Amino acid sequence: MMGNFAARFPTDRRYTPNHMWLGAQGTAMRFGLSAYAIRLLREIYFLEWSVDAGATVRQKDEIGAVESSKAVAALYAPADGTITRFNADALADPSAINKDGYGAGWLFEMTGNANDAMEPAEYLRYLETSWTKAQALLKGQAA
Repeated sequence: MMGNFAARFPTDRRYTPNHMWLGAQGTAMRFGLSAYAIRLLREIYFLEWSVDAGATVRQKDEIGAVESSKAVAALYAPADGTITRFNADALADPSAINKDGYGAGWLFEMTGNANDAMEPAEYLRYLETSWTKAQALLKGQAA
């Protein structure tokens, strides 16, 4: 649950601390936004990339941005590696991210190392801790 809302987290992939999922795609890793990230952003209607396919990136490098009804948010590389391709369909129509974030709304593929990616149960624990901290901060109760 995220507040009063249930969120779906497929168990056939892993998750990163910056709220992306990753799944094996041949020798590459495919990434997309988790339901948690999509829920926070609400309706994503703009997607842009600040790097090109073939770019070598370091974890936490800014690689693009999304704009939604709620915010403009930078997208950061979830791992060290090389971006091999972007989802041209999601770039042309970012609403796919909202409609099918774990399928047609994937963002990009890359090769590299994502050793800090979490198994689904670990990610859910991470979200519970993050949610509790966020609620305390919003209520002015942060320690």
